[in-house]
Parts: sequence; C-alpha cells; structure tokens
Amino acid sequence: MLAPVLVKNDKKAWVFIGIVSVVVFAAVVSLSKITVNVDLGFDPHVFAGISATINSLVSVLLVAGLISVKRKNYLVHKKIMLAAMILSILFLVSYICHHLFAGDTKFGDLDHDGFVTDAEKAEAGGIRLFYYIILLTHIPLAGIILPFILFTAYRGLIAEWPQHRKLARITWPVWLYVAVTGVLVYLLISPYY
Repeated sequence: MLAPVLVKNDKKAWVFIGIVSVVVFAAVVSLSKITVNVDLGFDPHVFAGISATINSLVSVLLVAGLISVKRKNYLVHKKIMLAAMILSILFLVSYICHHLFAGDTKFGDLDHDGFVTDAEKAEAGGIRLFYYIILLTHIPLAGIILPFILFTAYRGLIAEWPQHRKLARITWPVWLYVAVTGVLVYLLISPYY
C-alpha cells in the first residue's frame, strides 16, 4: 500500500467537499436559466463534443484504474484515478461552457425553433423514449456522484484503505455509468444541435 499524501483532517475535508459539491451543483442547476449570447467565432456546440471526448477518456481511465488496483499496482492506480479526476474537472468546464453559450437543446427539435411538434416526435420515434430514460438516470446520478468521488479520493490520499475500498465499491460503478451515459446522451442529442 502507498503512504498517505495528505494529513488526515476529516472536519476540513467535509467542509471542503461540501462547499465544492454545493457550488458545482448550484452552477450546473443555474445553467438551465442562464445563456450568454455572444459570438464566439465558432459553434459553441464544439464544447459538447469536447465534453463527450473527455467522458470517453474518463471511462477508459476508470476501467484502467480498476484493472491496476486488481493487479495490486497501487501507484499506477493512484495516477490513473487522479488523471480521471483532472479530466472530470476539464469536463465540467467544457460542460458549463456548452450550456452557457449554446443553451438547451430539445431532443427531436429538427427545425431548432425550441418546440418539438408531434411530427418531430414521430420522426424521432422510439429512440426518444430511450434517450429520456438514459437522461433521467444520468442526471440524478451525475448530481450526486461528486461528493462520493471526492470522499473516495480523500480516503485514498490519507491512506485509509478499508474506507477507501468501501466507498469505491459504490463510487466506481456510478462514476463509470455517468461517464458512459454522458457520451451516449451526447451521441443521441447531437443531431439536434
């Protein structure tokens, strides 16, 4: 096992993780009410593609992190998981930029008028229901996973391995699901950008 990187201070960790989680959650929730109309000189939907690419990389890193820890290669596991966290921060920046500059996109809105008519719904077909089922599982899990990721990382960085493992058994599959479904949501909605 690896030596601790941080000095244990659960009170400060709880405060820090709580503040970060609330701020990120509030920022993401407020995106549905805020759009900045500026000419960036490029299509702001490029941020969605960047976000999906980052989520793909995070998915790969999460699987690689699991493999490395199963092989007891703890230093590699640590580096991979920290890389996944850094990429997740970059994902968040890209996600915020996309929603800030591009606004919301409605699934099936072929004419981009902000309304989905019955004809547009019929054209989208059954994939529309599939999209909303994925989205309705993705959004709440994405909203609650951040503090779990941060607490799992904290337990690892202070070398509390039993607690780290216990949290990781919950955090890892949810984080992977959120990353993979994030890519799927992008692939399904991107034709309507």
